[in-house]
Amino acid sequence: MMAWSTSELARLAGTTVNAVRHYHRLELLPEPARRHNGYKQYGVTHLLRLLQIRRLVELGIPLNRIDRVIAGADEELDDAILDEVDEELAATIDRLHRARSEIAAIRRDGAPAHTPSGFAGEASRLSAADSSMIHIYSRIYDAEAMADIRSMVAEGPTPVGAALDALPADAPEEMRERLAVELAPELAERMESYSWMRDPRDHLATSQETAQQAVAAALWKLYNNAQRDVLVRASERARRIVEGRGAST
Repeated sequence: MMAWSTSELARLAGTTVNAVRHYHRLELLPEPARRHNGYKQYGVTHLLRLLQIRRLVELGIPLNRIDRVIAGADEELDDAILDEVDEELAATIDRLHRARSEIAAIRRDGAPAHTPSGFAGEASRLSAADSSMIHIYSRIYDAEAMADIRSMVAEGPTPVGAALDALPADAPEEMRERLAVELAPELAERMESYSWMRDPRDHLATSQETAQQAVAAALWKLYNNAQRDVLVRASERARRIVEGRGAST
């Protein structure tokens, strides 16, 4: 009768000795008889079982479900498992296609590899802080909001935006106030063009509390005291501008 050692069985099945041992521990592969010298001797039955296991692993079937699938005790369950695995594979394929598209865009535009997803074409317009904030936004806003943010970035930097990026932490009061006054109309225009900015609750991909905490923590970390002060003042002014225009219509 043909008999193989563990290493021979693994080689025949196109796997490793460690994998064979792992399947033994999970009780997916029965332990074979041993020779008089104590070495295991595997037969055709073990090889076929191992090949079945490897086939199901290649298809993406979870190890904890392989025994039931091989047994074929429940066809309805088997179909459900295959449906679930197929959905996961489809999602993986979609993710890989998106990744390849992103890589092509990064190479085409000469953008850093860590550029936020979908912003390769705008990478040169983003400051380090803005790029980091977009990474945060991508985790808290939905696809529609992110498309609008991409449109805002595509409009290009403005002189007041550049001034804000260059604002030192010890900027005097008059410089902060002047910059806030200049920035407010730009923010107000964006609030009117993208109304969700005034109340983003319907465009959050996470809870409102989590979103607020994430944005607040990011602003504190990425911008200096003067920049945060200007952003707060300009945002308050912008809201008053928008509310005033709404009341006059």
